[in-house]
Amino acid sequence: MGVEGRERTRELESGAQQLSGQLGKTIQRLRKAYNLSLSELAEQSGVAKSIISQIERNETNPTLATIWRLSQALDVSIERVLASAEDEPFLEKSNRRDTPILVSEDGKMRLAIIGWIKTVEWLQWYDISADPGGVLESDAHQRGSVETLSVLEGDFEVEVAGVVQTARTGETLRYRCDRPHVVRCVGDRPGRATMVCILKAAVMD
Repeated sequence: MGVEGRERTRELESGAQQLSGQLGKTIQRLRKAYNLSLSELAEQSGVAKSIISQIERNETNPTLATIWRLSQALDVSIERVLASAEDEPFLEKSNRRDTPILVSEDGKMRLAIIGWIKTVEWLQWYDISADPGGVLESDAHQRGSVETLSVLEGDFEVEVAGVVQTARTGETLRYRCDRPHVVRCVGDRPGRATMVCILKAAVMD
């Protein structure tokens, strides 16, 4: 390893020690953004479930190698994992590389997680790209949750508890998502939409 490489390693190790207080919260937020359990993240990263749990509770100072494995499993840069929430600028920019993408089971719907990672426990925001016929089936979220689907291109339909409603370009559907629900891209052209999920909506209590 060259001089620059050694300097880089020392900087990251120093950052890991200084920011350990924020690291646990960051790992937990990223894990929840992917809807991963501790066991699933452990399997994908090769880091023991007990270690991840300790990191999230700030009960241990992980090694740089451990942080690197977790960042790879969570598909974000190691700098993002080590970033201190207190030092983040008010004006923040994310690039495509750091934007997590979820894919439906049929592979025809792609959800880019564009919401702020800090709000993922109660507010989630997605940019949806769908091929014709794409289907996204979702389990019930916590009680009182409400979802909003705003169609930018194409036609979508939403089914909740046997009730189906269609929205075209420029239209918005709002529905309870605390029960199983299905979003479909209908018609013969691709679709684009934004989806916002409020996970603790007091209006539905």
